[in-house]
Amino acid sequence: MKRLLIANRGEIARRVIRTARRLGLATVAVHSAPDTNALHVREADGAVALGGASSAESYLRVDKLIAAARASGADAVHPGYGFLSENAEFAQAVMDAGLTWVGPPPAAIRALGSKSAAKALAQQHGVPVLPGYFGADQRDETFAAEAARIGYPVMVKAVAGGGGRGMRLVHEAAQLPAALASARAEALAGFGSAELLLERAVLRPRHVEVQVFADALGHCIHLGERDCSVQRRHQKIIEEAPSPAVTPALRERLGAAAVALAQAAGYQGAGTVEFLLDGDAFYLMEMNTRLQVEHPVTELLTGLDLVEWQLRVARGEPLPLTQAQVHWQGHAIEVRLCAEDERFTPHTGTVRAFAEPALNGGVRFDHAIETGTEVTPHYDAMLGKLIAHAPTRAQAIERLAHALDTTLLLGLPSNRAFLAACLRHPVFGAGEALIPFLAEHGDALREGLAPPADAVLAGVLAAAYGAGAAQALPCPFARPLRWRHGDAVLDLSVLEQGEGRLQVALGERRCEARVTADRVTLDGLAQGVHAVALGGGAWQVQVGPHTLALTDLGFAPRERAGGASAARELRAPFNGKLVAVHAQPGARVAKGDALLAIESMKIEHQIAAPRDGVVAAVSVAPGQQLAPGQLLITFADEQAAA
Repeated sequence: MKRLLIANRGEIARRVIRTARRLGLATVAVHSAPDTNALHVREADGAVALGGASSAESYLRVDKLIAAARASGADAVHPGYGFLSENAEFAQAVMDAGLTWVGPPPAAIRALGSKSAAKALAQQHGVPVLPGYFGADQRDETFAAEAARIGYPVMVKAVAGGGGRGMRLVHEAAQLPAALASARAEALAGFGSAELLLERAVLRPRHVEVQVFADALGHCIHLGERDCSVQRRHQKIIEEAPSPAVTPALRERLGAAAVALAQAAGYQGAGTVEFLLDGDAFYLMEMNTRLQVEHPVTELLTGLDLVEWQLRVARGEPLPLTQAQVHWQGHAIEVRLCAEDERFTPHTGTVRAFAEPALNGGVRFDHAIETGTEVTPHYDAMLGKLIAHAPTRAQAIERLAHALDTTLLLGLPSNRAFLAACLRHPVFGAGEALIPFLAEHGDALREGLAPPADAVLAGVLAAAYGAGAAQALPCPFARPLRWRHGDAVLDLSVLEQGEGRLQVALGERRCEARVTADRVTLDGLAQGVHAVALGGGAWQVQVGPHTLALTDLGFAPRERAGGASAARELRAPFNGKLVAVHAQPGARVAKGDALLAIESMKIEHQIAAPRDGVVAAVSVAPGQQLAPGQLLITFADEQAAA
């Protein structure tokens, strides 16, 4: 193995490049058209263009990837995670081309990559599974009969793939047809297969997974568990190890079950066996036949490089350690930084300003972000992963929350502040966060994200005066400013006194302010301003842990919040492809009814009616690519709509 092609993009491609370079391997990147100037492309020793914008035109094209390997002289292929990493046909094509596949054998991928097949294999080898239906008959009436047999609530899941896509919780029989249709569509779009399964839903479990590793010589060990219970849309956003709920005895049982399943399939390389944990009982969910997004948690806890292990196993070497030689030290936690707001709505745009936190004292940041990065709707919303390691769990939590506070990311919304709030929530701090954590505490977390008035005022002054660009000569007249932040409009009067010193009037409040290059001070209360960036007609300002989007309204008369047209219109909240329209002109809808489905960043989002009303017109059709703010539906009855 001398030249490694990485069949992926973004932070995982950079991660593989880092280890490959340390081991003396040359690296080859591949890229779609939007990724032509991406960091992973520039950092590799060579790069091959795949063409196209979507993943279906580029990173999911087996023929293009094999051709890229041949053209670049690569003798091995690392698939990363996602895309084709769990595709047995791709693994076989790599091997048929005479290249080394850095992953499990195709037969093991087939045996374990399908949730149905994995559950059947698990049952044969004593690994506990939930009651369910894993059959080939995919008719709706069959699923209805099986759901009645299993008992509600049930979980509908895509047989192929993972990441929470194609997954729906169904509480009663009336919800099942819509859940099946939605899950099929999302599974087909995400994995190329619409096949589904059913299993009994456990409503308040933990999600605990075990990292396993096997070589070609018959050795298989586990590297401990990770707790991934904090999730949104069935996708993990916080992962930690060890799990607060797993005792040494339970860890031994989990590890033994995970190793048994891997060995039953003739596994090789890195894999993760995922379980639902309900008290001391656990049940197999699936096995991911690849490296996980959250593998850095295990790396920091064990001091091992899992990509290095993958490469060594692919070269036919034995595992570097035995089970008895694996040791865990301290506590590690990872958060997934995503281009989405606090309500998990994905966003696209340009990163206007970016800076990492201090990467010392046990903090690691795996990402592919830089100032100027374009976040497109073609790929998922994850921008990177921040990981912290410390002697204790409490120290790891605070270390990671502080790293989030001091990460600079301006230009588009992110979940940076929401993640920090999750980490500091008392339920999470007590180690008691279960899978429903965000469903139960999400609204309270969002309410706590509103920046204090001092931070908003500091942000306005930083934007208006350019964080240090206040006029050197004082102006004898007060300058009126009108800015919008969210739904609030601020009317200020500012008198410049020279050298960045200001007198500010906001309503009845009067204060002294001083603007310097990196700080706005209000009446002696310091508010750190990390950066100011302008993009999309709005100023982006980071004030301490708060990110503000501010709009200069100038001297225009204050706009009435809402309005007749707004009450009659439903507009696209983000970029995406319209995949379904559920309401037709003339239909009466109730608030909360699903009206459309938009696929964005690999997730299908149901767009609900914001109010009761009658649909007057539908302005879009399935298959269209939508832009934020694009008119989707017009309501006829304004009174009903209001």
